[in-house]
Amino acid sequence: MSWTRYKLFMPDSDSLYHRLFSHPRMVEELVREFVPEALAEGLDFHLLERVNPKFHIGRRATRRRESDVIWRLPTHRGGEIYFYLLIEFQSKSDWWMAVRTQVYQGLLWQQVIDEKKLKAGAQLPPLLLLVLYNGAPRWDAVTDIRELIELSPHSALWPWQPQIRYYLIDMGTFSKDALARRGTLVALLFRLEQGHPPEDINDLVYEVIGWFRRHEGYEQLRGLFAELVREALAAHGRKVSGDILEMMTTVKSNFAAHIGAWIQKVHAEGEAKGEAQGIVKGKADALLCLLSDRFGDVTPSLDKRIRCAKLPTLERWFKRAIVAPDLHSVFTPPR
Repeated sequence: MSWTRYKLFMPDSDSLYHRLFSHPRMVEELVREFVPEALAEGLDFHLLERVNPKFHIGRRATRRRESDVIWRLPTHRGGEIYFYLLIEFQSKSDWWMAVRTQVYQGLLWQQVIDEKKLKAGAQLPPLLLLVLYNGAPRWDAVTDIRELIELSPHSALWPWQPQIRYYLIDMGTFSKDALARRGTLVALLFRLEQGHPPEDINDLVYEVIGWFRRHEGYEQLRGLFAELVREALAAHGRKVSGDILEMMTTVKSNFAAHIGAWIQKVHAEGEAKGEAQGIVKGKADALLCLLSDRFGDVTPSLDKRIRCAKLPTLERWFKRAIVAPDLHSVFTPPR
């Protein structure tokens, strides 16, 4: 039987993204919705199957690849092919990504040669190297390794230069309206990764809950999206209790009613505590978490400055932090 392999790469085996894309539904939706070129190969997603990766773990270049996920499936056209899909999750643009993907391609082909014991005259499988980017600044690295080589295309040496490209999916480049029209889990994931004003986040949470109400049997993904919802709400200063996770992981729950009541409860508690102790503290905590995730550890002096700021200032900084290219830009008014 002919089949195709999908390979997903994630440095941290315990990461939420790694677990999300270890599910066949997410892999299929990602390819169908955002990699139309792959569909031209006539992929048969009904037989999508996960297999175990086998890498040269002892080599320095591959030590972080132990948690790789591989999928395989046949094609409608027949004829045995291997089709590798590398998903490299990035939170900031990597100028040398094309060089890294060249290394990955060589390692993948070497694995095929070793596993299939390919002899002289055999051919290698086609590869697709995919970078899935969830950072706030737009990706600005080149996707073709030839753009990194200091040599004119007219040079006599040009034909002998590497020809490596990767396929970039920058979540932030898709409009919220376009993603909303897709109605898939991957589109919901992209929307959760994009920044949202407080007045919009509730509607997005309702949409996530609504999807799982309409599609039963996805308990694993339901739990993972519950974590995503918790993170999205926490970014707006709303500390999520275990109740919300239980609501999203229990199939028979009335999700919409429960989440509505929970959100009202959070608002009420925030108002009862007062601005200084409730809403302001939550916004400060959310800003510190966002800054830490995007730019690294926050200095004690900056932590103190943020915690002493008033709510309008915190909200202004938070909006800047979502798209700012560096930490300094968060606290500097745009010209």
